[in-house]
Amino acid sequence: MNIKKKLIQGFTLIELLIVVIILSILAAIVIPQFSASTDDAKTASAQSTLANLRSVIALYYQQHGEYPGNGTAVSADTCTGTKGTGDGLIANAAQTFTDQVTLYSNDAGGACSVSDTDNHRFGPYYKKAALPGDPFMNVATLTVIETGDLKMNASGTTTGGWKYDRKNGKLIINHEDYDDL
Repeated sequence: MNIKKKLIQGFTLIELLIVVIILSILAAIVIPQFSASTDDAKTASAQSTLANLRSVIALYYQQHGEYPGNGTAVSADTCTGTKGTGDGLIANAAQTFTDQVTLYSNDAGGACSVSDTDNHRFGPYYKKAALPGDPFMNVATLTVIETGDLKMNASGTTTGGWKYDRKNGKLIINHEDYDDL
């Protein structure tokens, strides 16, 4: 009886190199597609967030006759909860804005954490305690100005967050690459 042994061979170095080259080419094609999808998703998220915040600003303006961030958020009326702390000065306008859109407010913009039908009957316009971070840098800082310039620009490419003009109600992402959304 004659038994033949079958010779088992592995892959050659050339075959392995060809496979590695093919995988590298595929990776070079696929990876940029994923990053383009990520950028598109961030842009869509930014547009949605901006639309939401701009609606908040427009509704506040409609009910109060001035844009949030103006006046004082420290309510002169009786407040059974926590009063707003933003005093209306430009240096504290970001806190005033946040108080006025995230808490209940009265006719003058004074804010309170508890609603009542007599005084603090408006809002809250934004249902979270703080503004969201921008989708590109995840910074929630609000920079408030009062120039009235409808063509205002971002403060730079490393700032992030939001830039808001309390004189005309314009809100943009505070990043030069995305301030035109």
